[in-house]
Amino acid sequence: MSFLRLHGVAFTYPGFAPTVEGVSLDLAAGEIHCLVGRSGCGKTTLLKLAAGLLQPTHGQVLLRGRPPTDPREVGFVFQSPTLLDWLRVRDNVLLPASLQRRPNEADRHAADALLAQLGLAAHADRYPRQLSGGQQSRVALARALLLQPPLLLLDEPFAALDAITREEVQRDLLRVCRARGASVLFVTHDIAEAVFLGDRVSVMAGGRLVRTVRIEGEARRRDTPDFGAACNEVREALQPQETPA
Repeated sequence: MSFLRLHGVAFTYPGFAPTVEGVSLDLAAGEIHCLVGRSGCGKTTLLKLAAGLLQPTHGQVLLRGRPPTDPREVGFVFQSPTLLDWLRVRDNVLLPASLQRRPNEADRHAADALLAQLGLAAHADRYPRQLSGGQQSRVALARALLLQPPLLLLDEPFAALDAITREEVQRDLLRVCRARGASVLFVTHDIAEAVFLGDRVSVMAGGRLVRTVRIEGEARRRDTPDFGAACNEVREALQPQETPA
């Protein structure tokens, strides 16, 4: 059984053409699967369907064999860190627990452990405005992981970061998710980011998945010819979108 299965999933906003149409995707436990495509191709809608935030017009979404209805099973990281300015870093990380109950010592220990894993132990008592963009993104990631959700969904979370910081946060994401065994569906416009992070990369166009590329061996290293070849394969799959109507 797939950890996450989308089978023939379609979604249409009332009065519009289908946003997602006939998408089937299987995510294995512990896998990182990246979705690449142009703006408006349906990537974020597909992510919301996987989270159970939207219900499919057609098809089925199953998380461990049943529809995703428990928010504790899914961690969501948005395009913006969306931190609360009036809370300190530790309290921002503790927010998922705070929404359910009063955080206990185990919660605080888990928050501090995540901050340490992400290189932010010294910043736990600071406010978001005192952090850089990369640090804020790490706090948002720690918050999403606090309750140890088996599924982590990320919607272009590093798009606003400079190139060097972005690569650093990508490495942090890989390290923490591998250590915790999280399964990840990651949406991005950045082909190199998708190839670096993903075990598989799927290209979306016009609401459909048009190609999936498996990333293995030397293709996982940025400084290798195999990495460049994998990027080119993903880029070629995007070419039909570039053809003028």
